[in-house]
Formats: sequence, C-alpha cells, structure tokens
Amino acid sequence: MMQTDMAAPDSSLPFPSTLLSAYQRGVAILQAAEVTNADNEAFWLLEAGLGVSRLRVYADPHARVGQADWARTEALFRRRASREPLQYIMGTQVFRGRDFLVNSSVLIPRPETELLIEEVLASHFSTVDCHMVDMGTGSGCLAVSLALDCPGATVSATDCSAQALQVASENAQRHGVADRIRFFRGECLEPLAAGAFEGKVSVIVSNPPYIPSEQCERLPREVQAFEPLPALDGGSNGLAFYDRLLAESPSLLHPGGILVMEMGMNQSDAVCRKVGSKKEYVIRTIRRDQAGIDRVICLERTSSSWTV
Repeated sequence: MMQTDMAAPDSSLPFPSTLLSAYQRGVAILQAAEVTNADNEAFWLLEAGLGVSRLRVYADPHARVGQADWARTEALFRRRASREPLQYIMGTQVFRGRDFLVNSSVLIPRPETELLIEEVLASHFSTVDCHMVDMGTGSGCLAVSLALDCPGATVSATDCSAQALQVASENAQRHGVADRIRFFRGECLEPLAAGAFEGKVSVIVSNPPYIPSEQCERLPREVQAFEPLPALDGGSNGLAFYDRLLAESPSLLHPGGILVMEMGMNQSDAVCRKVGSKKEYVIRTIRRDQAGIDRVICLERTSSSWTV
C-alpha cells in the first residue's frame, strides 16, 4: 500500500500537481477527518475525480494533474471528510454483484439485505410465472434483483418517497427490467390495496425501517446525518412496520404465498411473537447473517381467513 507522511492539509499548500502528490494530499485530508481505510478510499476518490485507476497511480506517479482537475477532486475528498458516505459520492453501490445508483434519497444497500433475495430464490416461486411485491423499495435493489433473478416474475414496488422512486426507476432501466416493474407511491402496502392485487401476489419482500427512534440519534454520522431517516426509523420499539406488514399483506397474498422481511438485531423473538398472534401466517424459515444475527424471516400465508 502506498504510504504518505504528509501533514494535515493546509490552504497555504500548493495544489498537488502529480498523481502521487494528489493521492498523498487526499489521504491526508481523510486521515485528518479520522476516516477509516483512508488509503483505499483515496484511490476510489481519485478514480471518481480524475478518472485514473489505482494501477495508473502506481505505474505513472509523476503524471501531471491540472489545477482545475484537482479542485474538482478535492471537493470529493472534502465531502468524504464531512463523513458523507463514499457510496453517495461515487453514486453507486454493489448489490448481488450489480451496480445500483444511489443518492441521499435512498438507503445504501447492505450485504445482509441480499438474504431476502436468497430466501425467495430458495422457493419454487423463483422459477414460475408469478407476481411479487417489494415494500419500501428505496433504490429498487430488491425489486430489480427479483426481476433479474426470477425471469417469470413481474414486480410491484412501493415507496412513500417520490425521490426514491425516481432512483428505483432509473435502476430498473439501467438493468433492463423496467418493463416488468411497476412503481407505486404510498405508505407500506396501501397503494396496492384497491383490489386489483387481492389474492394475486405470491411473494412480498421488505427491508422495513426497524431501528428504534431513540437509537437513530446515536447512529454513526455517515448514517445519521446522510441517509434518509424515514427509511431507518421503525418507531419507539423499531417494530411499527412489522405490525403494518402483518396487517396489510394477508389480503394480497394467496394461500401458500410468502412474506419475507428483514429484521434488526435482537428483534427476532418479538417479530415471532407478533406472527404467533396472526392466524394468517406460519413461520417458514429464519435466516442468519454472517454475524450470526437472525436477519430474515419468511412467513407462509395460510388458508385461514381466506376469502375470494
């Protein structure tokens, strides 16, 4: 790894006129802000600002950098030094090996959310023609992944944010599945409650807001100050949206259909108790993430209380 012994940046310093000095200045900016992994992030930001790869910096460290190019690149380093997430600065995040557009209107997709897709792929619905729903789509990473990985599926995706739906729509177009996804604006599953979807849905997935309100204020600055609070705040106990999903989803799912939800740390028991009080569902599986946390619960719609 390239090292730098440069002091914290100073406005009196001349602009860095080579790739090496630009890299060193960038690392210094990030280190002064106590950004972890500053060495690696500096390479990514140089690529975003100057269009040069890590290999180019190593191979041609004395290549010239123009003052205007550095000014543009320095602005990216300053954004990261303010703790803005790198993904927002770069404009993309990888989810299931695919690049998704992201900005501050949507949550940054996390690796554990991929377990929702894995649960659906483990069901027979992944190989048949059926309709699926993504509640709280955000960037659209789940809806788009369902359309890509389940070729017989059509998808409806909801979100209360018009800005988030715009990002999700762009991602659907980016990945060539815009013709198989419809986007609806509204809270939870309300946009689909008019009747056209009643009993017609095979799969509902959701990564709902599940962080207790008081904990939102103690999240890392990258999350608390930049990611959209409505997509994080799950109410006083973090469980508000599970109540809504369990109340609003049964009318949409046909018997045998599945509701797949992400859960927060230490929420599995509480969610299971809520499910136990609902005769419309039985627990099918619970998946743990790499940290051993119960992360995804899959419920199966029973025929109880089913009417047509």
